[in-house]
Amino acid sequence: MLKLLVAQFKEFKKEAILTPLMMVFEVIMEMVIPLLMASIIDNGVEKSDLNHIYFIGVIMIVAAALGLLFGVLGGQLAAKASCGFARNLRRSMYENIQTFSFSNIDKFSTAGLVTRLTTDVTNLQNAVQMILRMCARAPLTLIVAMIMSFSLSPRLSSIFLVAIVILACVLALIISKATKYFTQVFPKYDELNASVQENVSSIRVVKAYVREDYERTKFEKASQNIYNMFCKAENVIVWNMPVMQFTVYVCILLLSWFGAHMIVDGSLTTGDLMALLSYCMNILISLMMLSMIFVMVTLSAASARRVSEVLAEESNLTNPDHAITTVKDGSIHFDHVSFRYHKESEEPVLDDINIQIQSGETIGIIGGTGSSKSSLVNLISRLYDVSEGQLLVGGVDVRNYDLETLRREVAVVLQKNVLFSGTILENLRWGKKDATREECIHACKLACADEFIEKMPDGYETYIEQGGSNVSGGQKQRLCIARALISKPKVLILDDSTSAVDTATDAKIREAFATEIPGTTKLIIAQRISSIQNSDKILVLNNGRVDGFGTHEELLKTNEIYREVYESQTQGGGDFDENGGEA
Repeated sequence: MLKLLVAQFKEFKKEAILTPLMMVFEVIMEMVIPLLMASIIDNGVEKSDLNHIYFIGVIMIVAAALGLLFGVLGGQLAAKASCGFARNLRRSMYENIQTFSFSNIDKFSTAGLVTRLTTDVTNLQNAVQMILRMCARAPLTLIVAMIMSFSLSPRLSSIFLVAIVILACVLALIISKATKYFTQVFPKYDELNASVQENVSSIRVVKAYVREDYERTKFEKASQNIYNMFCKAENVIVWNMPVMQFTVYVCILLLSWFGAHMIVDGSLTTGDLMALLSYCMNILISLMMLSMIFVMVTLSAASARRVSEVLAEESNLTNPDHAITTVKDGSIHFDHVSFRYHKESEEPVLDDINIQIQSGETIGIIGGTGSSKSSLVNLISRLYDVSEGQLLVGGVDVRNYDLETLRREVAVVLQKNVLFSGTILENLRWGKKDATREECIHACKLACADEFIEKMPDGYETYIEQGGSNVSGGQKQRLCIARALISKPKVLILDDSTSAVDTATDAKIREAFATEIPGTTKLIIAQRISSIQNSDKILVLNNGRVDGFGTHEELLKTNEIYREVYESQTQGGGDFDENGGEA
């Protein structure tokens, strides 16, 4: 874990090294000042030597100025190093997330990843800044001040040793109590972010069902959980400062009491006592700093583990050593394929799928909710890997292809259509970043999207709000289909992507597919028989198994499930699955 985090300093290593060095120089300047003060008192004030007072005073001013300079430089370098560390950390996490397969992403919730990229990284940034400055300054101050104190009076300095032991025991107890709360609090942040994300993205549904009070209560509960956890942690940590201050005052009193007696006895000078009191403050302030470091490290340790989990996560979908970069055609062969989302699952999601699809064919896929239609097509673009058997595209196992090549040739219009904030043209060019305006317009005509785009005031320059909130469901689906068509893929998968489109437009889209992209293999998941009955073949799935595979006429004669669906829809019974076919 530590190795992963330290590597993120990268180009800021120089600042990370120079910061502690500046702190060392600052401490040296601070440690010299009490000795100079003692010299002024003993050799200047008591001997009435103004020249000595002026001379040492000038040296003190120079030492204080240098200490200030080193402190400022250290602060600037620490800020640059910690901010750069946080920037690199976020970038590395984000880049690694982009390589994740769906199964990797399933391990981390969206809200959890957001928390790790924001709150957790901020905690680490603050911890790094404090560690770079204080981890050199506080221990060095403590050591040097102790050496100086023992050189002046070993007897009085023993008071510091007792204080350090007491404070170390108290600090260890505080940290052990607080750690468990800090470990538990960050998953609560995930819950809070999940509540906010879900509420904002589904605000129309919330308002439509008048569920604002319910959502408010859910948010307040998540927020209250964080509040309660932090209160418990702070109730433990709050003892740190009072105990420190109490120890400081006791040490000052004991030093003053015993030091006064030693001055009377002649075994200690007034200047030495003043220096010891200064060193006492330095020692105990450094202990306070160390306690703050330990508290910050305790808080950030949980964040460090969560961030390291993302950095260390490796995609289980990788390119082979000699990846194939050309897809011959759109033929697809499921060779006794079985699939499980989790290796330990007893029952497979897809069980012994064995079908052959010729390049350029149109295949309809139908089945009830939970029949694993989406899972089946997700394997084709290798969003997941098969658990058993082989899946071949263009006569080659998908695991032998370069991932980018495969996904460029297998275009998928997902069940949940996603548009990004930007113009219509910018959204369309997600399918092909260098697509010309003419290519975009042609793809929109195939998807019957040009009908509504041309009616918009700004046409193809119309701005799409985040998530496509300013277009209808059917319009969003057609734009997503057009985006997939721009890349001219060898395989086109429509995962229930015309459910919000009227039957007449659906028919136009299917007709355009047949005439304009005859060489592209088309897999259409649908709930309406009318959307797939003219397909070359239709696949009927039932509980992850192939229940039927043939033409519309063949299935009407041989497949009971397909016949029931057809009759229910043609006789006014409605769609097979009115709630959608999410698998």
